[in-house]
Amino acid sequence: MPLTEQQAIEIEALRQVQSPSRRDVAPALEEVLYKAMPVLDHGFVRVVDYMGTDSAIVQAARVSYGRGTRKVNEDAGLINYLMRHRHTTPFEMCEIKFHIKLPIFVARQWIRHRTANVNEYSGRYSIMDKEFYVPQPEHLAAQSTSNRQGRGGVLEGAEAARALEILKQDSMQAYKHYEELLNADEQGTVLDGDKTGLARELARMNLPVNFYTQWYWKIDLQNLLHFLSLRADPHAQYEIRVYAEVMLDILKAWVPITYQAFMDYRMGGAALSAKGLAVIKRMIAGESVTQEQSGMSKGEYRELMGVLGELESA
Repeated sequence: MPLTEQQAIEIEALRQVQSPSRRDVAPALEEVLYKAMPVLDHGFVRVVDYMGTDSAIVQAARVSYGRGTRKVNEDAGLINYLMRHRHTTPFEMCEIKFHIKLPIFVARQWIRHRTANVNEYSGRYSIMDKEFYVPQPEHLAAQSTSNRQGRGGVLEGAEAARALEILKQDSMQAYKHYEELLNADEQGTVLDGDKTGLARELARMNLPVNFYTQWYWKIDLQNLLHFLSLRADPHAQYEIRVYAEVMLDILKAWVPITYQAFMDYRMGGAALSAKGLAVIKRMIAGESVTQEQSGMSKGEYRELMGVLGELESA
C-alpha cells in the first residue's frame, strides 16, 4: 500500500486548505497538489510545491513587467520558438518539488541526474519500511542478447514462477534478519529486552535494492525536461519510465503550453547529424543510398533508417 491511513488523512487535510495568492497559479496542478499518484506496487509521486507557470517563461524571455503577453497563441508561439531553438534559460525560471517513493535501485539511477535538490529518507535515523518491489509477471524479462543493459523476452511458466519466488523469499528473509539485527520490528518495538541490537546505520546494509526509499526532489523546469526526455523514452528501464510517465501528466497540468512544445520538438522530434541530413537530401533527390555509400557507420545508418521508418509509419 503506497500510503498509510495516517498519511492519507494528513494529505487530505492539506488538500482542504486553500490560500489566496497574487502569484500566477496552474489551476490543473492545484487540483492534484499533495495528492499521491501510485506507481509500481508501493511507490508514488506527489507534488508538494511549485513556482511559476507558462507565463513566467514568457515573462523571463521578454524581461517584461507583469505577466507579459496575455494572448495564449502569442505565448505558445514564443515557447515553441524557445523549445525549437533550445533557448533554455527562460525555462529555468519555473521550479517544482516532488515527494517520491521509489525502489532503491531506481533511486540510484535517478540520482545520476545531478541537477536537483534532494533530501532522502534516512536509514540511519529511521527504521526502513517493510516494503519491497516485485515485478508483475509481464515485466519479468530475460537479459537481452543484443543490449547489455536491456531486457529480452518475458519469462514464462516454471522459470517465471521460480524467479518471483526467489525475489519474494529473499526480500522477506532480508527484512527478517534486519529486524533481528535491530532487535526491533517495523514500528520500532523492542523484540528482546535482553539484547541491545545493532545500530540502524549498520543493520540496513543487508537490505536489497528492491526495498523502497523516499525523498523530496526539487528541480527547475529545464532540468526536469531533460530528465523526462531520457527517462520517459521507450528505451528507458521500465521501473523508472513509469515514474517519468506520471510526471509527464503532472507537467501537462502545470505548464500545458510548454508540455505540448516539449512533446512536439523533443519527445516527438529527431536530431540528425550532418551526415544523416546529407543522406536524406540525396534520398529526396531520388538517389538510393546504401550504408556503404552514406559515409556513416552501420549503427548510425541503422538509427537513421529507424527514424525514417518511424516517420513513414506515422
